[in-house]
Amino acid sequence: MLQIIKKNSPLPWTLFATKPVEPLQAEHQSEVLSFLAARPQHTFVMSGWIGDNGLVSPLNRGTFYGHRNAQGQLDGVALIGHVTLFETRKEDALAAFARLAQDCSSAYAVMGEADKVERFLSYYKRNGQEPRLMYREQLFEQREQQDIEEAVRGLRLATAAELELVVPVHAQMAFEESGVNPLFIDPEGFYRRCARRFEQERVWVNVENNELIFKADIISDSPEMIYLEGVYVNPNKRGLGLGARCMKQLTNELLGRTKSVCLLVNQQNFAAHACYQKAGYQLRDLYDTLYLGQDQDRLLH
Repeated sequence: MLQIIKKNSPLPWTLFATKPVEPLQAEHQSEVLSFLAARPQHTFVMSGWIGDNGLVSPLNRGTFYGHRNAQGQLDGVALIGHVTLFETRKEDALAAFARLAQDCSSAYAVMGEADKVERFLSYYKRNGQEPRLMYREQLFEQREQQDIEEAVRGLRLATAAELELVVPVHAQMAFEESGVNPLFIDPEGFYRRCARRFEQERVWVNVENNELIFKADIISDSPEMIYLEGVYVNPNKRGLGLGARCMKQLTNELLGRTKSVCLLVNQQNFAAHACYQKAGYQLRDLYDTLYLGQDQDRLLH
């Protein structure tokens, strides 16, 4: 019997009858969160998105899969989709997730610890598929509040009225990182996702005379760890120490409700390294981000 699979739908269990892989369902959520909690410093994005959206949600822009050992216990969890993330304890789980990413038409990027991404890529490339871009990133973390010599006035949560200030800056940052401008590819979806962060009170800004001076987005927010992304300092204000002051002040605020604040930065972005180190952040690990070689009309950032 020929089985028809709709584009971008979760691949059914029957396709992997010889492999212990399955799309996870809502009833698996507590089991998955318990599995991810064993290494919160490396699973913060998946845990955060599950906390925000649930295990099964279009807002995850992908499908969560589980890989089980012979006893039926989870030894791997992955989100396969626009951004592919994974946590594995066995090599066969890593290989299985790479095969799923190969068959996912919406797969755009893969992010993870450098050594695991390297092995993931070795499986992914076995069918002749190559990533479009690859970046080495550094994970910086801060666990303790720092003394502030001079507070930054006006550093606060963004208001809905400032969405128009943030969206073009965020889009430009995405373009500089990936080579794809989301405002050209999916403007409606990009605006909607940015607006949701505003509604969740996840965007911090400093605005002067209707000009964006600083911004940072909270991507994952949990009692264990908060993950920041999209940190921006106005080019006219760089080199003055403002970025480090904003980061220190924001981090102090966030550490009032979490144990750790972290972020990823391109290994070649030495100015950003210096900024975060001035704010008291410490280098913890190396990560890699792969941008997969999908067709341009599928790249919805």
